[in-house]
Amino acid sequence: MKILVTGGAGFIGGNYALTMVKKHPEDEYVVLDALTYAGNLETLKDVAGDPNFRFVKGDIRDRELIDRLFAEEQFDVVINFAAETHVDRSVEDPGIFVETNIIGVQNLMDACRKYNVRRFHQVSTDEVYGDLPLDRPDLLFREDTPIHASSPYSASKAGADLLVLAYHRTFGLPVTISRCSNNYGPYHFPEKLIPLMISRALADESLPVYGNGANVRDWLYVTDHCSAIDLIIRKGRVGEVYNIGGHNEKSNLEVVKTILKALDKPESLIHFVKDRPGHDLRYAMDPTKIETELGWKPEYTFDTGIQKTIEWYLNNREWWENIISGDYQNYYERMYRDRQ
Repeated sequence: MKILVTGGAGFIGGNYALTMVKKHPEDEYVVLDALTYAGNLETLKDVAGDPNFRFVKGDIRDRELIDRLFAEEQFDVVINFAAETHVDRSVEDPGIFVETNIIGVQNLMDACRKYNVRRFHQVSTDEVYGDLPLDRPDLLFREDTPIHASSPYSASKAGADLLVLAYHRTFGLPVTISRCSNNYGPYHFPEKLIPLMISRALADESLPVYGNGANVRDWLYVTDHCSAIDLIIRKGRVGEVYNIGGHNEKSNLEVVKTILKALDKPESLIHFVKDRPGHDLRYAMDPTKIETELGWKPEYTFDTGIQKTIEWYLNNREWWENIISGDYQNYYERMYRDRQ
């Protein structure tokens, strides 16, 4: 198969490309990424020379570029990781989230229709369901849980999900959707909770924690997410939504304390800050459907995954230090200036 991976220089898309280019040498992978602030081409250097890998710089909002790329490549499968994802940024500037997360998805699906793509897969989020109460651990998000988005980010992802399902019903476009819980692991942009806490703890800087740190997330190691998506595009039923969760609920404060303990840093570094507007209380996924239909199971618990993650950040300081310094944004020019 020839597979387009949009947003493939980001955190989850990058891990997907790194894993699948090696796992499926019989398939061709084209990564499309706009290399905005969260896209990092250094993430893909381990597959850059592989014969079944190609990188294209481009934005899913660019309708003409998308059409040219689809005409040239004739993709069999399109997996859309491309998105604006940071909730805090969506509070500051909702517009770019609508443009990328909804209009960009429409552009991709219109191209899929025009060029007869066999499967369009939308990578979504548990945040489209809103949140759950902290005092009801029995409640979990199911695929039929009503959408109830809280932030401009989650609302834009929910809008995209509805559009994807509408294209399936109205036009017969072969689609699937996955909704995942919070990912963590290698190559995670340092603005997100776990890499931010690791990098700041290593520098003995204060660790900002929203509110009282009681908000709960279901944590999923990123390669477990990637294996689930690989199963869905190959064996998942067209028109279906699949929840992907790790059965690893932890409060934000628990996560931060776990990181400090692993790094032998004092809890006095924790600094509670004013809570985020509309901050969701708890996310928890029920992955029964993907487990029973496709046989997926996560390989990592939170304890094993966070240890592996911390070790990666300790062993790859240059990657995230380049991001903090801003030097990573020059990598594309260094790699491609002689290839124009």
